[in-house]
Amino acid sequence: MLKFPSYVKEGRSPWLKEENPQINWQTASISYEEANAASEEEADDLPEIPHHYTSFISVFGEEEFNKLPPHRPYDIDIELKEDAQLGHAPLYSMTPAESKELKNWLDKEVALGKIRPSKSATASPVMFVKKKDGSLRLVVDYRKLNDATKKNSYPLPRPDDLMTCIQGAKIFTKLDL
Repeated sequence: MLKFPSYVKEGRSPWLKEENPQINWQTASISYEEANAASEEEADDLPEIPHHYTSFISVFGEEEFNKLPPHRPYDIDIELKEDAQLGHAPLYSMTPAESKELKNWLDKEVALGKIRPSKSATASPVMFVKKKDGSLRLVVDYRKLNDATKKNSYPLPRPDDLMTCIQGAKIFTKLDL
């Protein structure tokens, strides 16, 4: 007797349930009565959003993606070292296609209000990296800025205090420490 995995017995295999294929074990083939392809009207642009996120449906759309979040009291400041000398970093050479892509990206981001024209004496160079699909990803080289940034330093907790926190616990993770 063939034993099915628990997810099949419990009906958690929607593909098997919906398609109900005929399996021929002798020829090792699967056949269907008819294929169920979605029409263009039925096809969704977005994948199905899990039920527990439906109250946040508005944040998954293109319109919300193109907006910046509001400023809040806990916005992070970047503190620079007092003797920091920032200026223009050397530019990286680009192909004509990359230059065109950069111009398109800048125009789009300015139009959306995510960036604005600047007359700052400080600038970081940019470059493009190819994605798997062949499109270009913009990368900003912030190494000079990172070198001029004050490092955040917080005292590490004492090991004996950490052990006291989990005393008596039977199951815990690194996140509990």
